[in-house]
Amino acid sequence: MSATLLQIDFPFAGPWGADLAAACDGLARDIAAEPGLRWKLWTENQEAGRAGGIYLFDDEAACLRYLDKHRARLAGFGVTDIAAQVFAVNPALSALTRAPL
Repeated sequence: MSATLLQIDFPFAGPWGADLAAACDGLARDIAAEPGLRWKLWTENQEAGRAGGIYLFDDEAACLRYLDKHRARLAGFGVTDIAAQVFAVNPALSALTRAPL
């Protein structure tokens, strides 16, 4: 089974940092329960006004299911300019560079 990485970012006006962590606690718990998700890194760039995440899934099918779900969720929040990219992971090279696979 090959891991699949998902990178998402979108326009975001805040909150940031600890305030974002407090506001998104329930969302984070829901994402953590997503089938096939190994982990997520939450990303934020206050200067650019963008936020999102980097996700590692067990496989492409789980990744694409989540991407559809998350796009719909973001659209429900009024977010439309969503940048998403899906990548296959090279496990041999990633192991050499200490990736948490």
